Formats: sequence, structure tokens, C-alpha cells
Amino acid sequence: MSRFAHAVRALESFVRRSPGGLDAIGAAFALAVVALALVGVTALGGGCGPKGGAGSDSTKTGGAAASIKVGLVFDVGGRGDQSFNDAAYAGLTRAMAELGIPKENVEYIEPGEGGDRESALRQLASGPYDVIFGIGFLFSDDVLAVAKDFPAKKFACVDMNLPDGGLLPANVVALKFREEEGSYLVGALSALVSKTHKLGFVGGMQIPLIKKFEAGYVAGAHKIDPQTGVDVKYAGVDGGAFKNPTKGKELALAIYNGGADIIYHASGSTGLGVFEAAREKNRLAIGVDSDQESAMPGHVLTSMIKRVDVAVFNTIKDTKDGTFPGGQAHVFGLKDGGVDYVYDDKNKALIPDDVHARVEALRADIVSGAIVVPSE
Repeated sequence: MSRFAHAVRALESFVRRSPGGLDAIGAAFALAVVALALVGVTALGGGCGPKGGAGSDSTKTGGAAASIKVGLVFDVGGRGDQSFNDAAYAGLTRAMAELGIPKENVEYIEPGEGGDRESALRQLASGPYDVIFGIGFLFSDDVLAVAKDFPAKKFACVDMNLPDGGLLPANVVALKFREEEGSYLVGALSALVSKTHKLGFVGGMQIPLIKKFEAGYVAGAHKIDPQTGVDVKYAGVDGGAFKNPTKGKELALAIYNGGADIIYHASGSTGLGVFEAAREKNRLAIGVDSDQESAMPGHVLTSMIKRVDVAVFNTIKDTKDGTFPGGQAHVFGLKDGGVDYVYDDKNKALIPDDVHARVEALRADIVSGAIVVPSE
């Protein structure tokens, strides 16, 4: 019941109980003034209406920065993987710093297994959050299911598998990348640096998404030297393949023992085992998603950066600005800085100037369209 209705009932009750006279009339007048004041307060927005919930102004137009509320569910492996999830968290913290989003307006949930992903999304959707992220392709079906039940909320899924026909609901955006383009460059770099002309690739779960990394890497290596061999191994066929460093080390050791001197991984925290194997065999490895040099200094040739942080930040900013790109798939490639590779003071000593120049020339050819990188 509204405060106005409460006031009116109180006024009616008072009048019924009053015996009449000027005092009663005066008191009734006073109650009426109170009721009108309550109406004024409500009209000015001082009431207890919903803030940031489904259908509120903040979900429709973004509102002020302080009213933006962000929910995020991490992929398997969670924070601390020094890769995919940490990149998403970097985008979230950047949004907090640059867009003035207070800490209490942000909630993130570490991953569970199976149905836990959907329940985590529903938990956030039932709260005051304006935009909700599922970090990883495993969220694809869950995001669509929850978005259907919460049409006033906005959802974003990194690496989302598009539904049949490619059509997305108006409250969902798919954040996708041309991983094959960045992988092509590190493949070419590997072939130029390798002394054994044998390379390796360790993937996490054997799915089309990770096959894009593999395809680009092999194509880049073969662009430099068609005779370069690439030993390809995968850690598994389910989500656990992205969080198994022991398996990663086992696979990497097998590849190094086969003669490879550089291994590129696309396997989440499983790749931490690849770095350990590189240290043990005194070989080189290539990181993925984030700059992973700190995982094993001196043994990381480079990292293929996938700017999940930029995708997360831009989506939060779009929500705040009232320009959320719902119903679309945003694809980030080399041309728009969505993927890249690391070349800085920490790894320059491992990459001769002429090698760097050759890789940069290949970048220019990809951006211009002269080279079309295969994705499978």
C-alpha cells in the first residue's frame, strides 16, 4: 500500500472518530497536510521504489555511474588462472576505477560445475544487477535460458556459441574473438625462433573454439617453414581440461621429449603445467589470453593476448551509456586490437629485431586482408 493511501485511511479514521468542532477540523486539516507532504516526497523520488532492479531506469538507460551494478560469473579455473579469467577481472576492475562504480555495486561468483553456472546467473539476475557476464563458452546455453526469464536484465557471454540461425535476444550480447589471427602471429614467431624446427600445441578442451588457436598457430608456423612439425595434444573433452596443470605438464614433457623447443598452450590454468615443463626442460612456452611472462620468467617467449578485459570494460561502459549492443555478436580481431602478442622489454632479448619485423609484416597483411587466417 502506498504512503498516500495510508495517510488517507488515517485521515478517514480520525474524522469518523472525531465528535466534530473546530479542533477536529483543524486536526483533520493537519492530517491532510501530512498526506500531501507524503505525496510530494514520493513525487520527488524520496520513496522506497526499486533502484537498479528489473525495469528500473538504470537498466534501461544506464543511469548515473553510481547506479550501475555489475554481476559476473567466472569460467572454470576461476580467478588466479593468470589467463582468461584474470583478463575478465582486469576489465571489471578497470570499469570500477574509470567509470566510478563503487565496490558494493559489483559482485562476482567463482565457478562451480554443471548446473552451478545457471544457478549463479539466476542468483545475480534476481538481484539488482544491470548487466551480468558469463565468462566462457560453457555459459552459452545458460545465458540464453536465464536471459529469457529476465528480459529486463542485460547479459553478456564471452566466447558465446551462437544459437541456430545466429539470432540473439535483444538483452544478450556475444563477445567473440578472432583467436586464429593472434595465434597465426605467434606461430610464425615460433617457427622463426625455433632451433629444432619442431613445435608443440597444448589445448584444453577439444572443441571448435580451441581448434581456432591450433589452426592459426599451425598456419603461421607453416607460412614461415612448411616443413616445421607441430605436435598437437589436448588435455580432455570436458571443462576440467582447462584446470589440470598436472595433465598440462605431462603433455608438455611428452612434446619436449619429442624434440620440440617451443610449445603454445590454449588451456587455461592447465597451461601452468606447460610452463613448469618448460622450466624443467629449459625450453620455451607461449602464454595465452593475458601476458603470462610472470608465470615462468625467462621461459615465456611471448603470449597471445586475447583482450577479454577490453570486451568486458566496453560492455559495462555501453550499459552505463545506454548503448548496450543487445542482439549482436561483437567480434574482436587484430584490426581493432582484440587480439595481439606481447613484445616488450621482458621478452625482447628472446626475439631478434629481424624476427620482430617479419612478424609485424605478417600482421599488416592480416589487417589489410592480404592474408586470411584459417579458423579450423
